[in-house]
This record gives sequence, C-alpha cells and structure tokens, in this order.
Amino acid sequence: MVSVAERLNTVISWVPEELRVDHSGARGPLAGVRVGVKDNIEVGGVRSTCGSEFFADRVATADAACVGALKRAGAVITSTLNLAEFAVGVTSQNSASGGPVNPWDARRVPGGSSGGSGVAVAAGIVDVALGTDTGGSIRLPAACCGVTGLRPSIGVLDMSGIFPVSADFDTVGPLARTATRVRETFAVLAGSDPTPADTGSLTVAVPRPFVTGDVDPAIADAVTETVELIRGLGHRVVEYPVPHSDSAQDVVYTLIYSDLARIHGERLRDEPSLFQAATRERISLGLGISDEQRAAAVRQRDVFRSAMTEMFRDVDVVLTPAMPVDVPEIGVGEAVVAQARRMGQLTYPWSLHDGPTLALPVGVHPSGMPIGAQLTAARLGEGTVLALAEQVQEHSEWHLRLPPVRVSSGV
Repeated sequence: MVSVAERLNTVISWVPEELRVDHSGARGPLAGVRVGVKDNIEVGGVRSTCGSEFFADRVATADAACVGALKRAGAVITSTLNLAEFAVGVTSQNSASGGPVNPWDARRVPGGSSGGSGVAVAAGIVDVALGTDTGGSIRLPAACCGVTGLRPSIGVLDMSGIFPVSADFDTVGPLARTATRVRETFAVLAGSDPTPADTGSLTVAVPRPFVTGDVDPAIADAVTETVELIRGLGHRVVEYPVPHSDSAQDVVYTLIYSDLARIHGERLRDEPSLFQAATRERISLGLGISDEQRAAAVRQRDVFRSAMTEMFRDVDVVLTPAMPVDVPEIGVGEAVVAQARRMGQLTYPWSLHDGPTLALPVGVHPSGMPIGAQLTAARLGEGTVLALAEQVQEHSEWHLRLPPVRVSSGV
C-alpha cells in the first residue's frame, strides 16, 4: 500500500532510528515531538540533497545547529523533506526528487521552497517541520497548506549546517499546526521563550492596498474578517501604508539572484544539465546583474529597513495577506514564471525587512484551499506576532482544519 508520504512526495529520506534522537533530551520541552527538516538542513549521517542531482549522494557529517538544538530538547528527527532545488522557487516543483503535492488538492502546488515541510505538517506526517525562508519559503507553504509558519528575525538563529541561498535574507524557522507549537519550537531554537514587547492592546496596521490592489476577493474578505476578529479582541486597528513596498520584490530578486550566481556559477558553467530548468533559469538571471545594480539594491534595502524602523515606532504589528491569489494549480512552461511572481508578491517585502513575519491560516477559498495571512513586527518582535496569532487561534478554527489526504485518515 502506498503511504501518505509517498502519495504526497514529501519525504526525501527517512532518518534511521539510531540517528533520530539525543537521549540526553528525553525530558526536554519537545520530548517525543516528531520533526521533519527541509533537505537543505543537515542531519548527521543522512543524505542532504538540497533537492538537486548535484548532491544526490551527499551525506551530512554532522547535525545542523538547529537540528542539534531540537534533539537536545527531546525532539525526534524523523525525516528530511522535499523542497525546490537548492531552496530556489516558490512552487517546489523544481526538485530532483519530483515535486511534492498539496494534501488539499493534488493538482495544486504546496508553495515553496519549503513545500515538503508545509505538506508534512498539514498531512500529519510530522508534528513540526523546519523550513528555510529567503523570499517567502516558509510563509508560502504555510499559506498554501493551511498551517502556521514563522520567518524569524534575520540573524537570530544559527544557520550553520544549512546550505545558503542569500546570507542577507536566509532564515530558518518552524512550521506547525498551531502558533503555540511554533512558539515552543522557536523557544528551543532561540534559547529562550519569546516575550511580547506589549502584553496589552496592540496597534495593528492594515495597509490597503499592500503592493497590489489586485487581490482575490475571497482572500480580501478573509483578511477583513480577521481584522474584525482582532479588533474584537481589544486591539487598535489602523490603516497605515508600508513605505517602498511596491519596489521591494525587485530589490530582493536582484540581491538573491546575484548571490545565486556567486554560489552556483561554477556549477552552471561546468554541468548545466544537472540543474532543474527553473533553477538554471534563475541562476542565469543572476549572472546578468552588475556590481552597480547590486550596490543600488543594497542601498534600497537599507532605505526600506530604515523606513520599517520608523513605522514600527507607530505600530506593533502589520497584517497583510500571504498571497494575492488562490493556491495555483501545478503549471508548465512560461506560465510558471508569472505564477511564481504573483505568489511571492506579498512575501518579498517582508523578506527585505529584518524582523519576523508569521503566516497563519485565516479562511477557506471557494475552491476549498486554505487562505493565509501574515503578521509582521519589528526586529526581535517574535513574541508579539506569536502572542497575537495565539489569540486569533483561540477564537477561530482555521488552523484545526484537516486536509483529505493525511496520516490520520488511513489513506
């Protein structure tokens, strides 16, 4: 009988029993919690392929820092999870292991690049998954799969043992069904439980429009209902524009693609055929970015971050949709490029920010697919976004919905 993991193509490697735990953590805060990690995060003694033929037989010699921390807290590392090749791409279909599929609808993408992480949590294959996020790679799978995922502040967590995309934007973070489980996992990774800066009434900004006015009406309605829920919880809601957000995606693309060219340029020159086509295209774009263009993008990044510092003096949290469109069907050809740009249109600005963003489910599209929103706070404001998300989830049930293909269903 084909397992759920096989049907969804979410696991690249199962971790052998003897490598799953650190027995010193038997009484730790995550004791017995089943964890899967994105396959660009190293688990000692296990293949670490990055979803690429280049690393098909590469075996990690040691645990990544984040994996070691989870093991010492009692977590059980069960598996490495499918992803877009080298963590580049928002649909996860460009994997040497084949693309993972969404447990809500196998015709649709699971988001990326941590697609296998979102799928594994939604389908009950693991309790928690680690993903990495450069341009939206935790938040998009969380939104597409109906789970909760945290992109932490830049530089807060140890990235050693994780294959890079772009050092200026790379983060590692947890996905789980609930914000509470995400907070518990993040506390282990960070070494302390994040405390909200303000435990009372928050000022929550709702920028309208944010980046684009072209947002699916069902998504706009779900976000509006969440705004009203938050207002009903006693928080102050204000309309507040996010400065420079309309240009943020291009700035992030310029910096990420130029870094990809530096990391993979030699591979592209020597063995281009080993890359997935979509990965090869993105790296090739990076080769055309000049030093002057990169320097200009760095200046724009700094302007954006300075503007965010000012904005978060006035507001505590910004609420935005996670995607402007319904979860797309798996595409082919040129349509994939346009699809990918639209999917990441609302996550890329928060990648330019150096503070945390949390994605959480806030509704159901008429198609039956999950709808996600993002909560963003100032740098080191993980406690604030997690506390607000926990309040929202105490008064809603979107995070409790289960997809039709899942471990508990026996199918």
